[in-house]
Order: sequence, then C-alpha cells, then structure tokens
Amino acid sequence: MEVGHRGVGLMWQQYVALLRKNAILTWRHKRSASLYNSALAPALPTNNVRDPEALSEFNAIPPCEDKFFVKTPCYDFFWSGNSSSRNIASIVQAIMANNPRRPIPSNKVMSFKTQDDADKWLLDNPLRCPGALHFTVKNATVISYAIQTNSTGIARRGRYEDPTFKFQIPLQIAAEREIARALIGDPNFRWNVGVKEFTHPPTKTFSALGQVGPTFFLAIAMFGFVFQISSLVTEKELKLRRAMSMMGLYESAYWLSWFTWEAMLTLISALLTLLFGIMFQFPFFKNNSFVVLFLLFFLFQLNMISFAFVISTLISKASSATTVGFSIFIIGFLTQLVTTIGFPYSKTYEKRYRIMWSLFPPNLFAKAVKTLSDATFTAEDPGIRWSSISKCTKREPDCVITIETIYKWLITTFCVWFILAIYLDNIIPNANGVRKSVFYFLNPGYWTGRGGSKVREGSILSWMGWSPPMEETSPTDEDVLAEEKAVKQQIELGDDVAVQVRGLTKTYPGTFNISCTACCCKCKRTSPYHSIKGIWVNLAKDQLFFLLGPNGAGKTTTISCLTGITPITGGDALIYGNSVRSSVGMANIRRLIGVCPQFDILWDALTAEENLALFASIKGLPPSETKTVVKKLLADVKLAHAAHFRGGSFSGGMKRRLSVAISLIGDPKLVFLDEPVNMHALELLPALLICRQRVWIQ
Repeated sequence: MEVGHRGVGLMWQQYVALLRKNAILTWRHKRSASLYNSALAPALPTNNVRDPEALSEFNAIPPCEDKFFVKTPCYDFFWSGNSSSRNIASIVQAIMANNPRRPIPSNKVMSFKTQDDADKWLLDNPLRCPGALHFTVKNATVISYAIQTNSTGIARRGRYEDPTFKFQIPLQIAAEREIARALIGDPNFRWNVGVKEFTHPPTKTFSALGQVGPTFFLAIAMFGFVFQISSLVTEKELKLRRAMSMMGLYESAYWLSWFTWEAMLTLISALLTLLFGIMFQFPFFKNNSFVVLFLLFFLFQLNMISFAFVISTLISKASSATTVGFSIFIIGFLTQLVTTIGFPYSKTYEKRYRIMWSLFPPNLFAKAVKTLSDATFTAEDPGIRWSSISKCTKREPDCVITIETIYKWLITTFCVWFILAIYLDNIIPNANGVRKSVFYFLNPGYWTGRGGSKVREGSILSWMGWSPPMEETSPTDEDVLAEEKAVKQQIELGDDVAVQVRGLTKTYPGTFNISCTACCCKCKRTSPYHSIKGIWVNLAKDQLFFLLGPNGAGKTTTISCLTGITPITGGDALIYGNSVRSSVGMANIRRLIGVCPQFDILWDALTAEENLALFASIKGLPPSETKTVVKKLLADVKLAHAAHFRGGSFSGGMKRRLSVAISLIGDPKLVFLDEPVNMHALELLPALLICRQRVWIQ
C-alpha cells in the first residue's frame, strides 16, 4: 500500500476524488431545482405608430351580458320620449333592426315616457342596463337626444373595460345614423364612423424584467448560494474537512473541487434561465445576444460562489447558513432597488461611490439587467449584440458604465472574493483555535514545502487568548527524569527516533464572565487550566506505544497537539524531523501519519467503500490499487459485508471500525489511534496489537 502520487499529481488525484464526492452528495441530497414561471412576463413593446388604422368595431351595440359585473336578466339599452312622437318609436325600431352583426330583440330594450321615469327605474334596478337614449322632438326637422351611461371603468381578471368605447360610442353612432335616415327619408343612407388615434412614438409600458427581474434572478442564485454555504460550513462543523486535512489534503485541491462543482451547477443554471426566457418569448431574451446574456448570468453566479466562500469562512454553524443567506438576499434586494433608480451609475455621483457599490455582485447585476431591458424597450430597439457591449444605449444619456465594463468588474470582484476567502480561511481560527500567521504566504516554505523542521513565519498559531506561564515543576519519577534528560541532550533526531517531544505544553486560558443584578455587576475570571505540563519523550520507530491515564489526564490533548488539531502553548515536537509548530512541517507530517480521532468523522451519505476510497485518494494511493486496498481494509475490520451500506446507517461499533480502517490507509509511518476500541469493537484489539503498523494508542 505504498503512496503513489506526490506534488501536482497528488493534488490532481485529490481534486478528482473531491469532485466525485461532491457529485455523489449532491445527487443523494437531491438539491431543489430553481423553478421558473411566467410571472415576470413583460408588457410587449410597441412600435412607432405613424399611420394608425381606423377602428370600426365600435359600430355595434354589444349584448348587455358582455358588461362586467352585470345583473341578469339585463337590457341592452332603454330609451325615453315615447310620448312625444311616433317618429321616435320608429327610430328606436330601426336602431334595433340595423345593429351590425346582430339585430337586438325587443325583449332586450325597454321604453319610458320621460327621463325622470327612467332615472327612477335605474335607482331601483342597479346594474341592469349599460346605457340609455333620451329623445326630444324640437320640430319637424330637429330631433335631439342625450346619452346616459356609467363612465366608471372596471377591471376584471386583468382585463379593463372602458364604458365610453364599449357602450357610449356604439349608442351614439346608432342614434345619429337612424335620426339622419329618418329626417332625410332615405333608409339606405350610409353613416360610417371610425375611431382613429393620433400618430405617436412607442407607448411607454411597464417592463417587469427591468424593474423586478434583478430581484427574481437574485432569488434564483440565492438557492445555490445558501446550499453552498451550508455544505461548506457543515463539513467544517462536523470536522470532515479537518479529517481530510489530517490525511494530507491540499488546500488548493479542496477549494478547486468546490469551485469546479459549483461552477458546473452555475453553468447549467445560466443556460436554463436563458432557455426558459427564450421559450416564453420574452423580448429581453430574444432581442439581446445569447452570448451577452449568458456571460452576464454566468459571471454573476460565479461571483456569488466566491462570495459564498468568504461567508463560509466567517460562519461556524450550519444552522446559521440559511439565516445569513436570507439576510444577504434582503440586503441585495434593497441595494438592487436603489441601483434601478440610478444610484450611483450616473454622472451625478462621484466615481468612488461606484467603486464601493460595485464590490457587491447583485448591484452590478441589477445595473446590467436594467441596461439590457432598456435596450429592448420597444420592438424597434435592436438590443445589445456582442459588437456593441462597449457602447452605451440610446436610452442612457447619462451613461457611465457599459456591459463590457460590468463584465470586467464581475471578473475582478470574483478574483477578489475568491482570494480573500482562501486568505481568511487560513488566518481565522478554527473551532480549536488553530490558525496561520497573517503573513503566512510570505514564507517560501509555504510554496516549496521545505523548511518544516523550524518554526518561522507561517507557523501554526493559537487564538485561545493569553494565559500566564506555567510554573516549572520537576518530575519525581526517575524514569521520567532520565527520559527528559536524554531528550534535552539529543539535539538532532537519531535514525531510530520517530517522534521527539520537547517540553510540550498546552494551557487553556481562563474565561472572563460578567454577571449583573439589579444593584451591581460582578466580574469573575476562572484560572487557566494546564492540560499538558511539559512532556519530554522519544518514541522509537517500529514501536507500539500506549499512552495510559485517567480521564482528564491530557491523553487526547497530547494526540491533538501532535496531529495539528490543537495548537500547542509551549515547547515543540518533531515527527520525522518536522516541527508540529510549523505549518509547513505539519503539512509534511500529515502525509506520513494516519489518525483515528476520538470521535468518528465520516460522511453519512457515503457508503463504507466510498468513504475509504475518498480518503485513499487523498492519501495518495494509486487509483489502480485503491479498490484492492479498500476491499482488504474492510475485510481486516470485519466490514466486508457492509461495504455498500451508507455510513449513516452504521452502529457505533461499525463506525469505529471504519475510522480505524481509514487511519491505516497508505501504510503510514506513524499511526495515532485515540480510543480505537470500545465496548462495541473489542474484537479489534488483537488485530491492532499484531498489525505491522507503527502505532501510538491511547
């Protein structure tokens, strides 16, 4: 089981393994897919109207049932003046008979002697008739009339009814036509009336994509944003990433695997967004260049990926991911609203405001969507093509930023957030207080992997607070005194020494608490706790070493310090010549050792075989040998029958066996086993005692 790859080859192998892990976890967790709907359908753009067509459909009196919110039975119209002259009755009969497209039946028309009688009927029967005609005969050549309608417009289920065009104009046309025919005595006299609007430029309509599109697309991106933060923080909270680091995981492989997987999901999301927009025939998607839109959506969501990386370094609990993600969505929603009204992308505002505002990805995206929406404002607007991304649209007289500039900003901010995420991940203390120096990247050993035997810039630091130095005490046991003396006299490691512990000390600082009552406040500080009080010991190669002691004696703390889980307070330890206080040295140490921590660290969604294969790839085993090694390790810990069972279904003893198998991957030079057997796995003890591994067992 010799480790195969090193350097770039190992990093690539780890990258592929982590990418496969992300794909399996995503498939088994079945992430929610973003749904698209037509709620954002914008009003269709209009053209310049130079010669409007006449509208003739107003000539017919519609049935009363066509009126919104009418009470049935109803009347198409009623009239008054039936006592003034017989000519009026004949005019009304002609209106009913000559109505275009349909004659009006007699039971749909009602007559009154006077207008007062008609008003009284309307008061007693509301919503029964849309209009009325009131005739008055002046003399033999003059007949006047009045039209009575309800002029209040009514909206129903997204449709608007204008009573002036729907009822008043048809009544007016019918009355004037039949009065004219009656007065001149020609029943075939033509009376054609048309309605025609003025010549006008495109009508200004509400663009939903321009106004609420940025928020809608931000909401789509936030699905992946929240899931991504949650996944990264979950691996950190469950100490899964720490387990991979103890097996020699390269940080570059870890971050690149996450970036590649999320970028693939982003690519699919951007394509689906465009395809749905084109399928629904939105002018925003049809008229703008496909490449221009794709780059915008893809680069924006890439920015959200790098922004999620930054946020994940600041959060330690997965339960907080949803809250933080929702808060960022609210902030993005508010800043996008401000962006759509013009701030700060106009000549009114100074350039420094635009620079600060553009660091937040949703703001740039909102401005780009607004620009692209304005470019498809009417059917005559050509949209933005790839050749015109560096030009301002004609609807932006105060233009200070183009689509090309937005692309450059999105690429720049992506790099800034991504580099910042990696930097913060190294200098922000983890749950155990381990972090690197602020200037760790200036250490040449960080890039070359050399110089791990000395503590220098880039060393592992503690962030547990200051504590007073421990008082020096001399051990009373003669064997301990002799071992301490031998270690102090041995400056360099001999060929037979695997580990040399030089005065290893670990102190946890006291806590500071303030308790307030109604009358006063009290301050209380607990004293520091010295978990390890200076250990001096040499561990020979090919030796089975047991560290025994009661609970609280510092056994787990010692192993944690030697494996880089917990930073040491004082002293040092060399493992095969590499210092545990140096970040470079610890990186070299982790490639030489295997660790079974006190608590099981496994992916519940992965099977036993998949867990082992993942750690084998991280350790550097050649892919051709991985399957054979995994099968043998499962057989050694008596889990061959459960190879395809998911880790979440294992019992406590089975998980412990799998953790032991993981620590033995790659034939490590030194294996740390922290309580490897328990009451559920006592049968493993004989196998551990006779195995050929060099083991430190608590």
